[in-house]
Amino acid sequence: MSTMLTLYTHPRSRGRIARWMLEEIGEPYDTVVVPYGPPMKAPEYLALNPMGKVPTLVHGDTVVTETPAILAYLADAFPAAGLAPPLAERGAYYRWLFFAAGPMEAAVTDQALGLQVAPEKQGFVGYGSAQLTEDTLAAALAGRTFIAGDRFSAADLYLCAKLDFALAFGNLPKRPEFLAYCAAHAQRPAKRRAAALDDAAVSS
Repeated sequence: MSTMLTLYTHPRSRGRIARWMLEEIGEPYDTVVVPYGPPMKAPEYLALNPMGKVPTLVHGDTVVTETPAILAYLADAFPAAGLAPPLAERGAYYRWLFFAAGPMEAAVTDQALGLQVAPEKQGFVGYGSAQLTEDTLAAALAGRTFIAGDRFSAADLYLCAKLDFALAFGNLPKRPEFLAYCAAHAQRPAKRRAAALDDAAVSS
């Protein structure tokens, strides 16, 4: 597909994850930095993303919001990058991509906000308990470099980015399984390029 890609983002946002994915894809793309505050709630931007948040990806007539959806879309739109397994092998890929977007995101957010779910109410939340979520993830990562199959995928990118953030802000403990997994992907050239671009945007 040759239609231009445009990422609406902010360097202090989940848009950093989407930029990393675009760098992995290796296709040319434009970046539009949307400042927090009124610009993110302007009618022109709300027409693309009614939630008034970033990131948003525009690819021709296609508009994709929500970071894991952007990653999954790009992996499918540019299969030559090899960031999604063959369809018949995507069980673990989908499982962990959406585990990170669902139970892990909710559990980490609640931890950051100091919210505790009473034991008798844990059935009401998708993650059950923060401890269960943490233990499930640690067991899945133990001794593994890749969460789905034998090569890096969009599921690894998203999970690694979410872990990096949670560990940096103390919202997950620095368990050896988490640290080893993140370290295995820390030096990916696309990750470093994306971080440099966003860091430069922060300081400009």
